[in-house]
Amino acid sequence: MAGDKSVLIEFFGNYPLVRVLDFLIENRGFDYSKTEISKQANVSWGSLYSLWSKLDGFGIVAPTRSFGNTTLYKLNEKNSFVKKILKIELDLIKFYADIDTKAHLKGKAPSPMPSTA
Repeated sequence: MAGDKSVLIEFFGNYPLVRVLDFLIENRGFDYSKTEISKQANVSWGSLYSLWSKLDGFGIVAPTRSFGNTTLYKLNEKNSFVKKILKIELDLIKFYADIDTKAHLKGKAPSPMPSTA
């Protein structure tokens, strides 16, 4: 796999929704404010704001605690949609690991994406 991109970003593309999902998955178990999610996922506040109704509506994020005007959120690992995303991520990790292993055994550099030809 190329560089330090996550498997989700490598496969689905470098889009705000994918970056937010990737951040939440990589940091599951921890809670963050919307501002911190925006910064850490490298997504503008406006983009996160427009995505938030989707993330909240599908139950991907769950509020954990509040203080003052700030609410913290984390990945809702109990949600069936999130479980499917986590399964896809695991399958992609296995797929890329298999490509890397086969390339290593053949003495070739692994390619970031499989050829469709």
